[in-house]
Amino acid sequence: MVRTALGGFLAFAGVSHLTFARDEFQAQVPNFVPLDTDVTVLASGVVEIALGASLIAARSRRRTVGLVAAGFFAAVFPGNLAQWIHHRDGFGLDTDTKRFVRLFFQPVLIAAALWSTGALRGLRK
Repeated sequence: MVRTALGGFLAFAGVSHLTFARDEFQAQVPNFVPLDTDVTVLASGVVEIALGASLIAARSRRRTVGLVAAGFFAAVFPGNLAQWIHHRDGFGLDTDTKRFVRLFFQPVLIAAALWSTGALRGLRK
């Protein structure tokens, strides 16, 4: 259930990167990212769609997908941190408090990716 919900969330987020929220995502790309903001948003959208679909459908590679998804969530965390530090509004996060609270959700997503795919158990072996 958690794995499927996480997959759906990622797929939806990926589609939003490519379509209706593209401009808003571009505004969130930190200045330290060496790529064009639109390329960054499009690439991350494609990755999110692929990860979402894989979380839902790739049964035989579930643990690997969980590790990759957790890595992706960790990789985008600096962008969330930059949004808070630089006071960038977006997606209803229009106060420093809201942006700060959001930072605590990224570890939850990482844990959900590892737990729901069995990757956490695989790491212990």
